[in-house]
Amino acid sequence: MIRDRGRIKWVSMMLPEHVKLLREYNESLDKVEKPFLDEQKYEEFNEVICGAMEENITLHFTFYQKGEMKKVVGNIHYIDQLKKELRVVDYATKKYVLKLGDIMEIEQY
Repeated sequence: MIRDRGRIKWVSMMLPEHVKLLREYNESLDKVEKPFLDEQKYEEFNEVICGAMEENITLHFTFYQKGEMKKVVGNIHYIDQLKKELRVVDYATKKYVLKLGDIMEIEQY
């Protein structure tokens, strides 16, 4: 029976710079481009955010960060109009700062 080590046997013959470039390339394959949202979608976000702040409703946020789509569930703590940021607190009282331009979806939880 042949026991092949796969990629590991070739890594020893490669320069560290090449290994680093291969790792970066594999990571870049998983990255997603930031989707474009229109004004109508931002108006919907505004309505949902205002309603959630009035009634203290928990929301489910999907946002774009460094090539990945991430998700957070929590309540809105504060809206910073100058910095265009939304401060969200989850169940474990962990605070998140979301840029309004990076938010892709908001749903009631």
